[in-house]
Amino acid sequence: MEVPVVTVTVLPLATGADDAQEQAGQAAGWIEDNWSTWLTTGLQVLLVVAIAVVLRALVRRAITKLVDRMSRTGRRGFDVTPLGGLLVNAERRRQRSQAIGSVLRSVASFVILGTAALMVLGTFKIDLAPLLASAGVAGVAVGFGARNLVADFLSGVFMIIEDQYGVGDVIDVGSASGEVVEVGLRVTKLRGDEGRIWYVRNGEIKRVGNMSQGWATAGVDVTVPADADLDTVRATLTEVGEGLGADQAWSEVLWGPVEVLGLDSVQLDSMVVRVAARTMPGKAAGVERELRWRIKRALDAVGIRVVGGPATQAEEDGDPTAGMAAPSAYASTVSPQSIAASPIPSANLSK
Repeated sequence: MEVPVVTVTVLPLATGADDAQEQAGQAAGWIEDNWSTWLTTGLQVLLVVAIAVVLRALVRRAITKLVDRMSRTGRRGFDVTPLGGLLVNAERRRQRSQAIGSVLRSVASFVILGTAALMVLGTFKIDLAPLLASAGVAGVAVGFGARNLVADFLSGVFMIIEDQYGVGDVIDVGSASGEVVEVGLRVTKLRGDEGRIWYVRNGEIKRVGNMSQGWATAGVDVTVPADADLDTVRATLTEVGEGLGADQAWSEVLWGPVEVLGLDSVQLDSMVVRVAARTMPGKAAGVERELRWRIKRALDAVGIRVVGGPATQAEEDGDPTAGMAAPSAYASTVSPQSIAASPIPSANLSK
C-alpha cells in the first residue's frame, strides 16, 4: 500500500512577508531621509506665519495710535479760536479718523499677508512666476471692469484725507446739494432741503462747494422807489443793522456788523440797495429772513414803500380805461379807411 505524500508550500507567504518588510523599510528610510526637510519646511512656514501675524498686529496698533494722536493734535489746533471749534466737530473728527485708520490698516494687512503668502508658497518650492503672471492678468481685467469702483474708492480716500467736507457740512456737488449725513470711501450721503437722501458716488464728484467752512455772507437787496431819499434809506437800514447786532439772540450768529454796501443798481422807477453781513456758517438764510422782516417794518414806519408791494390808493383810483387801446378806424364800414380798403367791383362785360 502506498502512503500519500502531502506537500505544503510556504514560499509565497515568505515572499509576501519579505515584500512587506522591504516596503516598510523603504518607507522608514524615505521618512528618515526627508523628515529633516519636512521639519525645516514646517518651521519655516510657522516662522513666516508667526512673523506676519506679529508684524500685522504691531503695524495696526501703531496706525491706531498715530490716527488717535493726529485727531487729538488737530482738535487742540482748531479749538484755539471759536471759528476752529465750529469748523471741526467731534463727529467729524471721529469719522475722519476712523476712515483714515481703516484705509491704512487694510493696506498694511494686505501687504503683510500677501507677502507672507508668497513666502510660504516659495518655501514649498512652487514656481511663482506663472502664478504672478496670472494674477497680473486677472488684476488688469478686474481693474478694467471695476474702474469706476476704484475711482470712487480713491476719490473718497483723498476727500477724507484733504478734509474737503465732513458730517454736518452743507455742500453742493453739482448733481445734488444738502447736509452731509455720512462720508464713505465709495459713496457720500446727503440730505436735501425736502428731506430726501441723496447717494452720490465719490468718483462722480468733480467739484465741491462747501457752505459750512469759514464763514457765510447774508445779503439782502432792498428795492425802493427811484424818488426815495437815499440818506433816509441809508439811515434806516443802518439803524436796522445796529438793532440786529444788539439783539442777544442774533449777536452770536453775526460775526460782523451789518453793512449798507450802497446802491447795487438804478432803474427808471426803482433803486436797489445792498445790505450784507458776515455770519456763522449755515446761518445766512436765517439772518436774511430776519433782516427782510425788520427792514420792511422800518421802511413802512418812515413812509418808504418797497417796490413790488401792494398798489397804492392813487393807483387804485386812476382811470380804469387809461391802459386801453384806441378803437380802430376799420371797425366802421362807412369810414374812409374801410371804403378805401374795400375791393373794387368787377366791370359789366355784357354791354
